[in-house]
Amino acid sequence: CIEKTAPSIFIQYITFLSHFLGGIAGGIEICITFPTEYVKTQLQLDEKANPPKYRGIGDCVKQTVQGHGVRGLYRGLSSLLYGSIPKSAVRFGVFEYLSNHARDEAGKLNSTRGLLCGLGAGVMEAVVIVCPMETVKVKFIHDQSSANPKYRGFYHGVREIIRTQGIRGTYQGLTATVLKQGSNQAIRFYVMTSLRNWYKGDNPNKAINPVVTGTFGAIAGAASVFGNTPLDVIKTRMQGLEAHKYKSTLDCALKITRHEGVRAFYKGTVPRLGRVCLDVAIVFIIYEEVVQVLNTVWKTE
Repeated sequence: CIEKTAPSIFIQYITFLSHFLGGIAGGIEICITFPTEYVKTQLQLDEKANPPKYRGIGDCVKQTVQGHGVRGLYRGLSSLLYGSIPKSAVRFGVFEYLSNHARDEAGKLNSTRGLLCGLGAGVMEAVVIVCPMETVKVKFIHDQSSANPKYRGFYHGVREIIRTQGIRGTYQGLTATVLKQGSNQAIRFYVMTSLRNWYKGDNPNKAINPVVTGTFGAIAGAASVFGNTPLDVIKTRMQGLEAHKYKSTLDCALKITRHEGVRAFYKGTVPRLGRVCLDVAIVFIIYEEVVQVLNTVWKTE
């Protein structure tokens, strides 16, 4: 009995370790690059006005530092930090489960199936982790720029959101989040699977250097940014303090188009690009390296 269960326990431990390390790496990356996430969110929340509140990335940084100090650029960081490990666990855990059932007889996962597995992983992480995490982050960032900020910290803010709006208050913009995260991971895993298969060619056992993995991850991250930033803008608006103005995800999209034009759907693209590329590169390097260790120390039939 021990001989049968030991491999399973060992594999579960290594899998958990890969998710844990991926989450830790993601958390470190978030601490370094969060100001870009802050600026992206503020630019996406900045509805068209005459003149708009922010004239660009530099002006947003300048106004924030002048009004709140450098710490102001880290408003909302805690929600992403607390969610980094569970998000990584759900994303890669679901992807591995789905991909293990989608591989062909040779154990190869083609690009189309990689896209579908990524879509499933993205939808699951959106529902379980990302939506409440992102809602809290957006509300905190939006609150800081309001006339009378009311959230004194993470726990106070979450308590106030739940007290005034219930649990539903942490799940605003769920549809937009599911669409965004689903497309995020579908694009990333599709690109990553395609690049990995191209690199290995006819040799499925060909090793991939971490630098190559990181480069592929950065490319996959960039593809997801250019592919679904409009959904990210809609999600941000649906999770802000003025989300009540929108009846639904579709209504939000129509109002942005009507009042601000198509260009508004790409607000915050540049700062988002910097953070996402680094994030995806780091997480994929950690994940691939731990999986290689697992495959080396425990070979399955």
